[in-house]
Amino acid sequence: MDAVRVALLREVLAGTEWLGATRRFAAVLRGSVVSHGGGLLLVGSARYEPWHLTAHLVDEAAWSGTPELAPTLVRHHPRPSDPAHLAVGLGRIEAARRGETLLVATPAGDAPLLERVSDARRAGVTILALGVGGGEAELTALAHETLAVPDGSALDLDTVQHLVSAAAGETLPPARGRRRLRDRLSHLADRLTAPPPPAW
Repeated sequence: MDAVRVALLREVLAGTEWLGATRRFAAVLRGSVVSHGGGLLLVGSARYEPWHLTAHLVDEAAWSGTPELAPTLVRHHPRPSDPAHLAVGLGRIEAARRGETLLVATPAGDAPLLERVSDARRAGVTILALGVGGGEAELTALAHETLAVPDGSALDLDTVQHLVSAAAGETLPPARGRRRLRDRLSHLADRLTAPPPPAW
Protein backbone atom coordinates (compact mmCIF):
# COMPACT_ATOMS: atom_id res chain seq x y z
CA MET A 1 0.00 0.00 0.00
CA ASP A 2 1.53 3.30 -1.08
CA ALA A 3 1.38 6.68 0.64
CA VAL A 4 -1.65 7.79 -1.41
CA ARG A 5 -3.66 4.74 -0.37
CA VAL A 6 -2.64 5.20 3.26
CA ALA A 7 -3.82 8.84 3.07
CA LEU A 8 -7.15 7.72 1.58
CA LEU A 9 -7.52 5.08 4.24
CA ARG A 10 -6.89 7.69 6.92
CA GLU A 11 -9.64 9.86 5.41
CA VAL A 12 -12.06 6.95 5.53
CA LEU A 13 -11.11 6.23 9.15
CA ALA A 14 -11.35 9.84 10.31
CA GLY A 15 -13.44 9.99 13.45
CA THR A 16 -12.78 6.38 14.43
CA GLU A 17 -10.47 5.22 17.21
CA TRP A 18 -8.12 3.52 14.75
CA LEU A 19 -6.20 6.61 13.66
CA GLY A 20 -5.36 7.66 17.20
CA ALA A 21 -4.62 4.09 18.29
CA THR A 22 -2.25 3.35 15.41
CA ARG A 23 -0.46 6.68 15.81
CA ARG A 24 -0.02 6.16 19.56
CA PHE A 25 1.35 2.67 19.03
CA ALA A 26 3.65 3.90 16.25
CA ALA A 27 4.91 6.73 18.49
CA VAL A 28 5.81 4.22 21.20
CA LEU A 29 7.57 2.03 18.63
CA ARG A 30 9.50 4.92 17.14
CA GLY A 31 10.36 6.39 20.54
CA SER A 32 11.62 3.06 21.82
CA VAL A 33 13.97 2.34 18.94
CA VAL A 34 15.17 5.90 18.34
CA SER A 35 15.96 6.55 22.00
CA HIS A 36 18.12 3.40 22.14
CA GLY A 37 19.73 3.83 18.72
CA GLY A 38 17.99 0.86 17.11
CA GLY A 39 17.79 -2.79 17.97
CA LEU A 40 14.29 -3.56 16.64
CA LEU A 41 13.43 -7.26 16.43
CA LEU A 42 10.21 -8.30 14.68
CA VAL A 43 8.68 -11.73 15.19
CA GLY A 44 5.40 -13.47 14.48
CA SER A 45 4.17 -16.91 15.39
CA ALA A 46 5.13 -20.20 13.74
CA ARG A 47 2.03 -19.81 11.54
CA TYR A 48 2.29 -16.09 10.82
CA GLU A 49 5.55 -14.41 9.82
CA PRO A 50 5.20 -10.62 9.46
CA TRP A 51 7.02 -10.27 6.11
CA HIS A 52 4.77 -7.44 5.02
CA LEU A 53 5.36 -5.33 8.12
CA THR A 54 9.10 -5.95 7.88
CA ALA A 55 9.19 -4.64 4.31
CA HIS A 56 7.14 -1.57 5.18
CA LEU A 57 9.27 -0.67 8.19
CA VAL A 58 12.43 -1.02 6.09
CA ASP A 59 10.88 1.37 3.53
CA GLU A 60 9.77 3.83 6.21
CA ALA A 61 13.23 3.72 7.80
CA ALA A 62 14.79 4.72 4.46
CA TRP A 63 12.21 7.35 3.53
CA SER A 64 12.12 9.01 6.95
CA GLY A 65 15.87 8.97 7.53
CA THR A 66 15.30 6.89 10.67
CA PRO A 67 17.45 3.78 10.22
CA GLU A 68 16.50 2.58 13.71
CA LEU A 69 13.07 1.60 12.36
CA ALA A 70 14.53 -1.10 10.09
CA PRO A 71 13.79 -4.36 11.91
CA THR A 72 15.53 -7.70 12.08
CA LEU A 73 12.95 -10.31 11.08
CA VAL A 74 13.17 -13.24 13.50
CA ARG A 75 11.86 -16.45 11.97
CA HIS A 76 10.72 -19.68 13.57
CA HIS A 77 12.16 -22.01 10.94
CA PRO A 78 14.89 -20.35 8.86
CA ARG A 79 16.75 -22.59 6.45
CA PRO A 80 20.55 -22.66 6.16
CA SER A 81 20.18 -21.76 2.47
CA ASP A 82 18.29 -18.52 3.26
CA PRO A 83 20.09 -15.20 2.72
CA ALA A 84 21.57 -13.72 5.90
CA HIS A 85 18.76 -11.22 6.49
CA LEU A 86 16.21 -14.06 6.37
CA ALA A 87 18.20 -16.58 8.39
CA VAL A 88 17.76 -15.11 11.87
CA GLY A 89 16.19 -17.69 14.16
CA LEU A 90 14.51 -17.58 17.56
CA GLY A 91 17.88 -17.70 19.30
CA ARG A 92 18.15 -13.99 18.51
CA ILE A 93 15.32 -13.29 20.95
CA GLU A 94 17.16 -15.24 23.63
CA ALA A 95 20.22 -13.05 23.01
CA ALA A 96 18.24 -9.78 23.19
CA ARG A 97 19.13 -7.40 26.02
CA ARG A 98 18.11 -4.10 27.59
CA GLY A 99 17.86 -1.30 25.05
CA GLU A 100 16.41 -3.54 22.34
CA THR A 101 12.77 -3.63 21.29
CA LEU A 102 10.83 -6.77 20.38
CA LEU A 103 7.73 -6.20 18.25
CA VAL A 104 5.46 -9.25 18.22
CA ALA A 105 3.06 -9.05 15.26
CA THR A 106 0.67 -11.97 15.03
CA PRO A 107 -3.03 -12.72 15.27
CA ALA A 108 -2.30 -15.30 18.00
CA GLY A 109 0.72 -16.30 20.04
CA ASP A 110 1.90 -19.81 20.82
CA ALA A 111 3.52 -21.30 23.91
CA PRO A 112 7.15 -21.39 22.66
CA LEU A 113 6.91 -17.78 21.47
CA LEU A 114 5.34 -16.61 24.74
CA GLU A 115 8.14 -18.27 26.71
CA ARG A 116 10.80 -16.47 24.69
CA VAL A 117 8.96 -13.14 24.96
CA SER A 118 8.76 -13.59 28.72
CA ASP A 119 12.50 -14.29 28.91
CA ALA A 120 13.24 -11.22 26.76
CA ARG A 121 11.14 -9.01 29.02
CA ARG A 122 13.03 -10.27 32.08
CA ALA A 123 16.27 -9.36 30.26
CA GLY A 124 15.06 -5.75 29.95
CA VAL A 125 13.81 -5.82 26.36
CA THR A 126 10.88 -3.50 25.53
CA ILE A 127 7.99 -5.66 24.31
CA LEU A 128 5.36 -4.35 21.88
CA ALA A 129 2.46 -6.51 20.67
CA LEU A 130 0.49 -5.83 17.50
CA GLY A 131 -2.50 -7.82 16.37
CA VAL A 132 -3.07 -10.03 19.37
CA GLY A 133 -6.75 -10.54 19.99
CA GLY A 134 -8.55 -10.34 23.29
CA GLY A 135 -7.84 -14.03 23.96
CA GLU A 136 -4.10 -13.48 24.14
CA ALA A 137 -4.07 -12.29 27.74
CA GLU A 138 -0.59 -13.66 28.45
CA LEU A 139 1.09 -11.81 25.59
CA THR A 140 -0.86 -8.66 26.40
CA ALA A 141 0.33 -8.89 30.01
CA LEU A 142 3.96 -9.24 28.87
CA ALA A 143 3.83 -6.29 26.49
CA HIS A 144 4.68 -2.74 27.47
CA GLU A 145 2.33 -1.53 24.72
CA THR A 146 -0.36 -3.45 22.81
CA LEU A 147 -2.51 -2.68 19.79
CA ALA A 148 -5.13 -5.42 19.51
CA VAL A 149 -6.91 -6.25 16.27
CA PRO A 150 -9.69 -8.56 17.47
CA ASP A 151 -11.53 -10.92 15.13
CA GLY A 152 -14.49 -9.13 13.60
CA SER A 153 -13.01 -5.64 14.00
CA ALA A 154 -13.46 -3.03 11.27
CA LEU A 155 -9.85 -3.49 10.09
CA ASP A 156 -7.72 -6.55 9.55
CA LEU A 157 -4.16 -7.00 10.80
CA ASP A 158 -2.58 -6.24 7.40
CA THR A 159 -4.36 -2.89 7.16
CA VAL A 160 -3.43 -1.93 10.72
CA GLN A 161 0.20 -2.79 9.95
CA HIS A 162 0.12 -0.30 7.05
CA LEU A 163 -1.19 2.43 9.32
CA VAL A 164 1.35 1.70 12.06
CA SER A 165 4.36 1.53 9.73
CA ALA A 166 3.34 4.75 7.94
CA ALA A 167 2.83 6.57 11.25
CA ALA A 168 6.15 5.28 12.62
CA GLY A 169 7.97 6.83 9.67
CA GLU A 170 6.38 10.24 10.06
CA THR A 171 8.29 13.08 11.65
CA LEU A 172 5.81 14.45 14.10
CA PRO A 173 5.81 18.14 15.03
CA PRO A 174 6.84 18.89 18.59
CA ALA A 175 3.95 18.61 20.99
CA ARG A 176 2.47 21.87 22.22
CA GLY A 177 2.01 22.46 25.88
CA ARG A 178 4.38 20.75 28.31
CA ARG A 179 7.95 20.61 27.10
CA ARG A 180 10.38 17.87 27.99
CA LEU A 181 12.85 18.58 30.79
CA ARG A 182 15.74 18.56 28.31
CA ASP A 183 14.02 21.23 26.20
CA ARG A 184 13.43 23.41 29.25
CA LEU A 185 17.03 23.03 30.44
CA SER A 186 18.32 23.88 26.97
CA HIS A 187 16.17 27.01 26.88
CA LEU A 188 17.40 28.03 30.35
CA ALA A 189 21.04 27.47 29.35
CA ASP A 190 20.54 29.62 26.24
CA ARG A 191 19.13 32.43 28.37
CA LEU A 192 21.91 32.21 30.96
CA THR A 193 24.71 32.20 28.40
CA ALA A 194 23.25 34.92 26.17
CA PRO A 195 25.12 38.25 26.23
CA PRO A 196 23.48 40.95 28.34
CA PRO A 197 21.22 43.38 26.52
CA PRO A 198 22.75 46.74 25.55
CA ALA A 199 22.63 49.28 28.43
CA TRP A 200 21.29 52.29 26.56
